Amino acid sequence: MRKSSSGVDASNSYQARIGRAVERARLERGWTQAELAEKAGTSQSAIHRIEKGQQNVSLDMIRRLSSVLERQILSVADEASQSYIIHGGKVLHGKIAVNTSKNAAVGLLCASLLNAGKTTLRGLAKIEEVHRIIEVLESIGMKITWVNGGKDLEIISPDELRLDKMDVEAARKTRSILMFMGPLLHKYEEFELPYAGGCSLGSRTITPHLKVLSEFGVEVDARKRSGFYKISVDRERNAWRNEKEGWPTKKIVLIERGDTVTENALMAAAKYPGETHIIGASSNYMVQDMCFFLQKLGVKIEGIGTTNLIVTGLTKIDKNVEYYPSEDPIEAMSLIAAGLVTKSEIEVLRAPIEFLEVELEVLKNMGARIERSDEYLSRNGRTRLVDLSIKKARLRAPVDKIHPMPFPGLNIDNLPFFSVIAATAKGRTLIHDWVFENRAIYTTELSNLNVKVELLDAHRVYVEGETNFRPAEMMAPPALRPAVVILLAMLAAPGVSILRNVYMIKRGYQDFSERLKTLGADIEAL
Repeated sequence: MRKSSSGVDASNSYQARIGRAVERARLERGWTQAELAEKAGTSQSAIHRIEKGQQNVSLDMIRRLSSVLERQILSVADEASQSYIIHGGKVLHGKIAVNTSKNAAVGLLCASLLNAGKTTLRGLAKIEEVHRIIEVLESIGMKITWVNGGKDLEIISPDELRLDKMDVEAARKTRSILMFMGPLLHKYEEFELPYAGGCSLGSRTITPHLKVLSEFGVEVDARKRSGFYKISVDRERNAWRNEKEGWPTKKIVLIERGDTVTENALMAAAKYPGETHIIGASSNYMVQDMCFFLQKLGVKIEGIGTTNLIVTGLTKIDKNVEYYPSEDPIEAMSLIAAGLVTKSEIEVLRAPIEFLEVELEVLKNMGARIERSDEYLSRNGRTRLVDLSIKKARLRAPVDKIHPMPFPGLNIDNLPFFSVIAATAKGRTLIHDWVFENRAIYTTELSNLNVKVELLDAHRVYVEGETNFRPAEMMAPPALRPAVVILLAMLAAPGVSILRNVYMIKRGYQDFSERLKTLGADIEAL
């Protein structure tokens, strides 16, 4: 747990939460403590104590800090209780650019553990999931600084990590902590990681991770009574090196084409000097970003964009490197849905088209009118982008069910948006969410906004349109995409809606409500 310099455990205290929120907002702006103190009319030492969680903070000071930082510090410190008031039924208009990928960002932060040199991630998404991983990395000794006016993140590894000082509270809030296993197995023969958190989407096994990492000598005791994964690495037993034959080729067959499983395999292979063949790999957007980043570190990877990867790793990685994560296809789909559901005409800029082709084809078959620009490259020089113009159109239910598939199929994270889009389409649409145990059940929450939803089982729902949306006061579902779906439906509902406990949305979207407001949405944060 994070402790103050006085040795008092402050990680659970209200002052510590306010302190972390102030520090994060200050660093995002690229300000020193002295600069913030001058703007807030206080002393640098006071700011230092506030950020360390060592000072009671008055409501007046919170208001001043919120004003100069242009962030609601009290709300940030108490994220789970934040709510939105939505005045729905507004027609949206204008242009909005897609931010860089949330899932790429968390993977790249984990991959920075591989590099003994300086890693700079450009234009990183400033979302709660990223902040949680940063808090964990900082707590174990990584030096992390927002630079270039708070736009980019600079990461420097220490000579020795302090795993015993890990911020367990932050680690438990994110499932991404599982991706520490791949890099850390190269540094330690024994270590522990807290149980993973994240969205409430039913029981999600870590068995595929354990099977992959066992090829690198990893054994994991995952019995729940301890609250930690206990990891041990036996390199000799797993024949990391044979003196006569050198580094043997490893063959890893993924029985589940998972994104984070593939990323863990890539990070484990990155510092294994022989060849690692990963068969059945995910070729999804965040995996490709991971591959591009590892290539910049000097790791050789063949087969990027396919399900078969060949990785030739290095014994040591010590390189100053910078990388631009690609744009987020899930955020792009969220914005497309916002335009369609509110029957608006908007432009969605910088959409990663390779990861949206199937979604756009499904929408075309439903009668959507979406024009695209010529293609151009993302700042990483690899990902293909287009600008999309959403036009007004009357939608109809598709003939076939809508269901996800591994890339290049319809993305599993984009499936929930089709439930609220289907609510605006004439006819009955079958949504089949076969991946997660109970996410389809969250679709029934749309009935509170007057959507006709029939739950067939834990994986299948019928949604019937066209819907005359009505406002409601609701708790956000405890899962990221379903929570955004409810927000989008509230935008379409004439009148005043209240969405409570919106932390899940902040987990995966940077300033989403503020950015929607630039399109004409009327959203107020409580």
